Amino acid sequence: MANVGASMFARATFLPSLFYNMMMEKVSSRRWYDRIDDTVILGALPFRNMTKQLVSDENISAVVSMNEDYELKLFSNTSEDWAVHNVQFLQLSTTDIFETPCQDKLQKGVNFINKFSGNNDKSSNVNNGTVYVHCKAGRTRSATLVGCYLMKKHGWTPSEAVDFMKSKREHILLHTAQWQALKTFYKNHVEKDQKRY
Repeated sequence: MANVGASMFARATFLPSLFYNMMMEKVSSRRWYDRIDDTVILGALPFRNMTKQLVSDENISAVVSMNEDYELKLFSNTSEDWAVHNVQFLQLSTTDIFETPCQDKLQKGVNFINKFSGNNDKSSNVNNGTVYVHCKAGRTRSATLVGCYLMKKHGWTPSEAVDFMKSKREHILLHTAQWQALKTFYKNHVEKDQKRY
């Protein structure tokens, strides 16, 4: 029943909080999205009218959405819409505010992002390009995934990954659940790999 209540609250606050994010971009130093490295942009919900700009100016080849279906429905592209622009799409649906992405989703997301990195296996038929990783505000759900990507790529600790993200996007906001997800990912996918060598 708690999950139902959390989901209902997230739905009820979606439009007001999206409007708040839009206002904050106008009246503060917040940006709608920020480039984290050569492969990843971390951002808020990509509106349909941003599609051409993201593809042409930012070389977007793929999008990872941490949103639930209702969050995408009104304002953002579907998988089919992105495909028209030759952009691959992965949705890792996670309830806003109360949930953090599960470890399976984090691993799936990191694997997907890595297909587009400069370290990509040249024999694969996936082109290098930028991956736009987003949730509603680009602060919590999507930042958790990008933190995992950075830890895996650089062998960083959760603190190192978060500090780096904050140097690029100051307003990311991770709570206890997101920190725990980062620590678990680090233990299972970064620390374990380092012990093998």
